[in-house]
Amino acid sequence: MKQITNWLKQISAVQAIQVVAIVLVFAFALAPLALAQFQTPDAGGTGLPNDTSISGFIIRIINIALTVAGLIAVLFLIIGGFRYITSAGNEEVAESAKKIITNSIIGIIIIILSFVIVRVISNAVANGNV
Repeated sequence: MKQITNWLKQISAVQAIQVVAIVLVFAFALAPLALAQFQTPDAGGTGLPNDTSISGFIIRIINIALTVAGLIAVLFLIIGGFRYITSAGNEEVAESAKKIITNSIIGIIIIILSFVIVRVISNAVANGNV
């Protein structure tokens, strides 16, 4: 266990971001394969999903981007918490971890508000109130 904690202390934020970016690239590359089985063809039998409008597509892309951003913010919250717990009295590391935690919480709040704004705008567009 001590070897793992020493290894995690040596990883910089840049290296952690690179690993997360690589994982996300593979996740996005494999997502169409995994999600293709859940799409049902429309009544015409074209094989396309039921919602083929441009606005629906844009809202879907925005929701996916906000979900990924939320997952990254939660990941940074976990990383900041781990660094704070393992700071072992080192004030510089503890302050850096507090900044990471604060910024990730601010990011999560902004992402939640963005979800609400997108939902309100999409409902207004769908109902024709714009």
